[in-house]
Amino acid sequence: MAPTDLVEAYYSNHGGAPIWFRDVATRAAASRMSAILKRSTIDGFAFGPQLAMQVDAAIAQSSSGDPATMKAVELVLSKAWVAYIQHLRTPPKGMIYGYDLLRPHARPDQILLTTAAAPNLAQQIERMADVNPTYRNIRDAAIASGQTVADARLLANLERARVLPATGRFIIVDSATSRLTMYENGQPVDSMKVVVGTPETPTPMIASVIHYLTLNPYWNVPPNLIRKTVAPAALKQGAAYLKPRGYEVMSDWTREAAVIPASQVDWKALASGEKQMRIRQQPGPGNSMGKMKVPFPSGVDIYLHDTPAREHFAKSVRQLSNGCIRLEDARRLGRWLMGSDPAARGAEPEQFVQIPQGVPIYLTYLTAQPEAGKLAYVNDIYGWDTQPERQAAAAAYTPPAGALR
Repeated sequence: MAPTDLVEAYYSNHGGAPIWFRDVATRAAASRMSAILKRSTIDGFAFGPQLAMQVDAAIAQSSSGDPATMKAVELVLSKAWVAYIQHLRTPPKGMIYGYDLLRPHARPDQILLTTAAAPNLAQQIERMADVNPTYRNIRDAAIASGQTVADARLLANLERARVLPATGRFIIVDSATSRLTMYENGQPVDSMKVVVGTPETPTPMIASVIHYLTLNPYWNVPPNLIRKTVAPAALKQGAAYLKPRGYEVMSDWTREAAVIPASQVDWKALASGEKQMRIRQQPGPGNSMGKMKVPFPSGVDIYLHDTPAREHFAKSVRQLSNGCIRLEDARRLGRWLMGSDPAARGAEPEQFVQIPQGVPIYLTYLTAQPEAGKLAYVNDIYGWDTQPERQAAAAAYTPPAGALR
């Protein structure tokens, strides 16, 4: 009968081939795994020291060389290792995944296959325990600062950091510091300021992939601005107000929507909020999306975009948007994504330009920042460090359609 325990099933499916006791080098890796478990309270893994004691006892028993004992010892070590790695691969609360492939995978057989397949077991377990450079730097700075157990704030940051990539080409947007960083081969190569969501409309945590850019984008005016500004002005001036600003009233929210003449619109109902309609702004110097928009799947209509409001980038606090991310230098980001300057084909609106290869993007919130090897914290403007339910709630927030992000 096949074993029901997934670790035992792994060994059964692989003919009982050992992972930890193949040779002298893997035995040394087993001892190193014990040391990793002993310090794992800093990862928020409370069972680590207890499992380390079991691992040490099992390693001592392995000296007998008895086949039945060796089989039992292998199981003890692999179950401890799987439990630890599954903890490290638990997704943070409120993370949105644009693609399921970006979710951390924590099946025991996958963990053990990855561990066993490495040519150098000691190096492999170190890599898996480090998770990624961002995670490792925060954890090691906490240790250097004298922490041995993760308090609530450190744990919240480690949870957010552990979903980030370890290698490859990707983008990280950190709402805590209001910065976007571009990575190649897992190393930062460029960075810029961004404007992100306010505490009332926070930018949620998202893992997705950028596949194309939108040049000369439309801007769909949010309902609150329609009520407050556009409708009252159009009520008084009609097309004389709308046309110079590039505003158009649309029949619906589809791509096939038709333009409705301003004279046929009940502006009084729009101004009072009794009625809602889509109003978009044509591309141009005053368009709030600027010259470029960078979308990516998420289900919550969050994206990166250019902006004509350059004054905000001189501010130290840049949590000012309705959730989307305004770019300090959209052209520079576009050049990095495309490998060349993104160029629009004339003034035609909404030009979709595919990038050569999809680039993963991660929106996160890291208030823990290593400084000179020690741990420091920036202002927790969203309040997520102490109120994880607010972090989770951000994933359910959907800004008003077309809102200036």
